[in-house]
Amino acid sequence: MQNPTLALQIQTLPDGPGVYQYYDKDGKILYVGKAKNLKKRVSSYFNKIHDTAKTNVLVKKIVTIKHIVVPTETDALLLENNLIKTLQPRYNVLLRDDKSYPWLCIKKEPFARIFATRRMVKDGSEYFGPYTSFKTVNTILELIKELYPLRTCNYDLSKSNIESGKFKVCLEYHIGNCKGPCEGYESLENYQKQVDAIREILKGNFKESMKDFKRVMMELAQDMHFEEAQKIKEKIEVLENYQSRSTIVNPKITNIDVFSIVSDESAGYVNFLQISHGSIIRSHTMEIKKKLEETDAELLELAIIELRERFQLLSREVIVPFPVDLGENLKVTVPQLGDKKQILDLSVRNAKFYRIEQLKQLQIVDPDRHTNRIMAQMKKDLRLSFEPRHIECFDNSNIQGTNPVAACVVFKDGKPSKKDYRHFNIKTVVGPDDFASMTEVVYRRYKRLLDENQSLPQLIIIDGGKGQLSAALKSIDDLGLRGKIAIIGIAKRLEELFYPGDSVPLYLDKKSETLKVIQQLRNEAHRFGITHHRDQRSKAALNSSIESIPGIGEKTMLSLIQHFKSVKRLKLATEKEISDVIGVSKAKKIVDFYKMVTE
Repeated sequence: MQNPTLALQIQTLPDGPGVYQYYDKDGKILYVGKAKNLKKRVSSYFNKIHDTAKTNVLVKKIVTIKHIVVPTETDALLLENNLIKTLQPRYNVLLRDDKSYPWLCIKKEPFARIFATRRMVKDGSEYFGPYTSFKTVNTILELIKELYPLRTCNYDLSKSNIESGKFKVCLEYHIGNCKGPCEGYESLENYQKQVDAIREILKGNFKESMKDFKRVMMELAQDMHFEEAQKIKEKIEVLENYQSRSTIVNPKITNIDVFSIVSDESAGYVNFLQISHGSIIRSHTMEIKKKLEETDAELLELAIIELRERFQLLSREVIVPFPVDLGENLKVTVPQLGDKKQILDLSVRNAKFYRIEQLKQLQIVDPDRHTNRIMAQMKKDLRLSFEPRHIECFDNSNIQGTNPVAACVVFKDGKPSKKDYRHFNIKTVVGPDDFASMTEVVYRRYKRLLDENQSLPQLIIIDGGKGQLSAALKSIDDLGLRGKIAIIGIAKRLEELFYPGDSVPLYLDKKSETLKVIQQLRNEAHRFGITHHRDQRSKAALNSSIESIPGIGEKTMLSLIQHFKSVKRLKLATEKEISDVIGVSKAKKIVDFYKMVTE
């Protein structure tokens, strides 16, 4: 029953946009959320039973509701993001990515130095980044060093210090890496031009630097200074090589941020690409842990706000896979085709690969945790009482009504247990009757497990719809196992799962790992059954053909099977080839027999 004071708090909430905060009996923050309509959103928590246990537990713990009213939903989104980061509520999503990233700094000083740093100091200096790795930073610094000779010392190169002759040039000047501004060998105006060019490169605009270098190279060549012109040409090549390493997009697409998301049951994986002057100049992917079954839209909105704030993005347009509410000042584009759609697809691909990498790492570092996660997910998705640690899947192979066989494959902890796979040759059924065959093999399988006192599976999967499931259930009932083992049927369209006594199928999310495990089981059962069926047909065909040849016994027959593999090859073989295997007289009998058959 709802707390009367809580009901009063909900009734007095405003209808406008804002941020709400839930607190428990000890005054501890539980959850922070945003809403277009505070009263409607908060009321929705208390007037129904939620699908997830986590949300139901959260609602039970709420004692106090606080709220902050803001002018627009965009303000609510920004405020929610800041409060989550500051208060770290237990039930909010986790942004697993709060590392300190490197920046490139253009220092505010005469003859500005350019260097990498993890600390941003608000002294008027310019910061570019943050970059996701120092490797990228070092590559850019090497590029700048090759293009422009800048100072690396930390002297105070004020005009008075230079004029008083306080400093002397160092080794960097003598080896050509610096032009010696400390002794006045380079003017501040000339040095500043280089810094301006570097600033454009850091913004992703290589065109101006390229133009300047080409102009200087042509002037030097015209004045017959070919060695200096060659050095400038080498700088142009360095710049072109670096630019080509960025993925080039349509040059018309400039200063746009691209965001995409792929998600599973436990987390969302958001990729971000920054496009400047037709090139991708930055890519970053982050994982956001779900806590209350947040939608992709909710996770993406949160991630966009977080990433734009962290990377200090100033673009006025974002490309996303579906509409998101980011306020009126930001243009949101959902492309359907063309260059923008291609760049969005690239972002999605990055997010997918990142997710696969994270799951693979978890599988390697902590395989038990990986298995436990999948088992818990399968129990939830398939509405089971137990985790399906031991699953068995049955498939009939009955092609053209000949040699009916069935296969049973076994998965333990979500992985194939091949030593437990079993083949069945149908014994009691005459002709192609799939339902009767299924009844037979299920009965034989579990009668044997019971007789030998072996462990039973937690889940049986029948490859087929309602009919096959009913056929298998007959045997389960005959053996008294109804209710002891969960059993489901998979229709041909794979997303449909049938349960005993339920005419409405369950549809699984196509992205879910549960469906992937079931697909793997069914594919394995199909492969294993078909292989056995082929073997049976080959043996039957070979046996029937060879046994009818007078004077050819079982040993000879086996020798021919092993050597020629099929009747077709045997028929095409020469008498010499056959005689090499079984001798001249028997070879003649076989060749004469096939001549007689064909005539």
